[in-house]
Amino acid sequence: MNRRTFLTTGSMAAVGFGLSGCATNPKPARVSRPPLNLPPVRASWDRVIRTTVGLRPHRDPGFLLKPDKLDDRLLIHNYGHGGAGMSLAWGTGLMAAEFATEHQARRAAVIGCGSVGLTSARQLQRRGFDVTIYAAAVPPNVTSNMSLAGFTPSSGLVETDRRTREWDAQYFRAADIAYRQLHLMAGPYYGVSWLDNYTLTDNLPTPRPPNPDHPDLNAPYDIGREVLGPGEHPFPTKYAIRNPTIRIEPSIYLDALVRDFLLWGGHIVVRKFDTPRDLAALNEPIIVNCTGLGARDLFGDREVLPLKGQLTVLVPQPEVNYHTQGGLRPQPERPGSLGIHMMPRTDGIALGGTSQRDVWTLEPDDDERKRVVESHIEVFAAMANGAARRT
Repeated sequence: MNRRTFLTTGSMAAVGFGLSGCATNPKPARVSRPPLNLPPVRASWDRVIRTTVGLRPHRDPGFLLKPDKLDDRLLIHNYGHGGAGMSLAWGTGLMAAEFATEHQARRAAVIGCGSVGLTSARQLQRRGFDVTIYAAAVPPNVTSNMSLAGFTPSSGLVETDRRTREWDAQYFRAADIAYRQLHLMAGPYYGVSWLDNYTLTDNLPTPRPPNPDHPDLNAPYDIGREVLGPGEHPFPTKYAIRNPTIRIEPSIYLDALVRDFLLWGGHIVVRKFDTPRDLAALNEPIIVNCTGLGARDLFGDREVLPLKGQLTVLVPQPEVNYHTQGGLRPQPERPGSLGIHMMPRTDGIALGGTSQRDVWTLEPDDDERKRVVESHIEVFAAMANGAARRT
């Protein structure tokens, strides 16, 4: 593995579940259980309906959350969440709103209308602020709409050697707040739900010793994990590690956040800002910067860069209600190629496994598209053949 940490490029971290979460060294059940009866995904090229690309805003030292000044205005930075923006946004949004409450004014501008911008705006509204969102794009044309969107609080987020105790404290508080908030949003209105994740593997991961300097970012949220051994699951690998996880359907979730924001009296203005001087023309005395990658040019933050991800989506299958990660092929060595993962949603079966550092193009990578789709075809064809043999 190169110097890039597992959190940024590892296949488990791409969907938010690190191997270190297996620190309890789970073992297959001693008593064999009947195999689970799960419907296989009908994975084939003729069922592909689209491929989407999103550029995750990553910073090696992690997200930036701090108060600043812009002339006589309070400027609050809240950006750089990598692939964890949908997961952490309610938490960093609340913390940004706390900075805002230290100002005597109760009018705020939020710059950006993705997950981070919308949740920051809602947290401000909950504290009595009159809020206007200014953004160059609104859902469904924001990066958050292109995400796989499970609860993946460490995905593409930070380089281990850049973490500090202060940043860790911010992270764990933000993750705890967001995790609890998402629990309360479960249901069809927000498109938030629980489903089982299955990690497919022929070899159980080796436990990692605890590191007091860098606590495991996923450990508090790695719950209900159990190992299913041979004959106890329908997948074409020796083991399937099962754990419950939160799924967020971006198209439903973001539209609901926009509706909530507007119902609470918020306003959205479509506007692009090129320099901090443009922001100075706003009337609001408090500005919350949720521009993601835009902060690179707008505020000269050269540490923010894209992690290009893409999803290829198959025709929906309502009967498929589980998530998988991993497959039959070995971990790819090509930079930016991660272990594969599948997430079922109302708008289709999303297949992913790509995180290309500092790649700015929004054009799909055809080699990655082929690898991800064909790897899933192999997994689910073998799963279907196994089910046919059992019957």
